[in-house]
Amino acid sequence: MTSVPLTPSNARVKELRKLSRRSGGAGRGVFLSPGPQGVEGAIRADVWRELFATPTAVETYADLIGERPVTLVSDQAMAAISDAVSPAGITALCDFFDQSWDRVMDPSRSSDAFVPRLVAICADVRDPGNAGTVIRCADAAGADAIVLAGDAVDLYNPKTIRASVGSAFHVPIVIERDPLRAMEAAKAAGLTVLAADMDGESLFETDLGAPTAWLFGNEAWGLPAELAGEADRIVSIPIYGQAESLNLSTAAAVCLYASARAQRA
Repeated sequence: MTSVPLTPSNARVKELRKLSRRSGGAGRGVFLSPGPQGVEGAIRADVWRELFATPTAVETYADLIGERPVTLVSDQAMAAISDAVSPAGITALCDFFDQSWDRVMDPSRSSDAFVPRLVAICADVRDPGNAGTVIRCADAAGADAIVLAGDAVDLYNPKTIRASVGSAFHVPIVIERDPLRAMEAAKAAGLTVLAADMDGESLFETDLGAPTAWLFGNEAWGLPAELAGEADRIVSIPIYGQAESLNLSTAAAVCLYASARAQRA
């Protein structure tokens, strides 16, 4: 542990600040995982390289840190490297951990792959809070994998990691530029692709017992017609009250839990 906390003017701190920007860690394979849940997840997944904490946080999270080395930073330096209004005082420098389709979805090409039963495909989901919350919901529902497809938010945006509350480290996550390829890969793995959209058969009248990949669209404009048209079925969540619609993360939670329940019946 360093004896004197690093300050905002320190060159190391300035480098860490760059990681809060999309281009900061691009090409270098590293990112910051903020807060105690983010640090715990990174430690358990064994993707952490270095821990940074304020003197107060070292005491607060002593059980989490254990015997691991820590680089001390001042409160001002922690604020500089964090995008949170009130930083928790601890963060971890981590390696990228997204996985390939071959490992997650194609048993014929990878010895440690598995046959998935529940997958969430997020197409063009751009808000880090929404993406992180969907990851958390998928984890809670027992999903086998999550796909961030198309023009999606950066998985390694600190806001995405923080919104997942550690779940980003629990479930295999694939980054796929082409949503159609994501759907094709899901079908090739034996999954029925269900597109969550306003105009479709009722969720509560749909057989959800089979292995399923749920396709969720952008927060503002939903799923493009060409994507929805490639799904095996389009499914909607009934609205019984006067609300116009459900937001993305709520809709994802309802759909994923409906499948989880049906698959465990």
